[in-house]
Amino acid sequence: MLKYFNYSEFDSPDVQGSGQMMDRDFLEILDQARDRFDKPIHINSGFRTPQHNQDVGGTEKSSHLKGLAADIDCRKSKDRFELIDIFLDLGINRIGIADTFIHIDVDPDKSPNVIWTY
Repeated sequence: MLKYFNYSEFDSPDVQGSGQMMDRDFLEILDQARDRFDKPIHINSGFRTPQHNQDVGGTEKSSHLKGLAADIDCRKSKDRFELIDIFLDLGINRIGIADTFIHIDVDPDKSPNVIWTY
């Protein structure tokens, strides 16, 4: 059971209840991150159906399709630094940074220890 999140926060917008497809271990890491961050974390994107992934311009092999990724709303530099520090400490080693969000994933089929920008 998650302390800070509801599975519905990870739903693909086109399929109610699809947040249940998220990887449980990944969600537990996000819950731990939220506990350490001590501020609300808003999920922009969690699980994606193939259609929704295509609609938002996601890649063909997006980790969102497997329930192994989340995009987190983040607009302040200080919050971005703190969250990235927390994610790295919790073992998240695939991080994408944009102006308005942070992408994290734990996809074992992709290269580890990478940080990229959008």
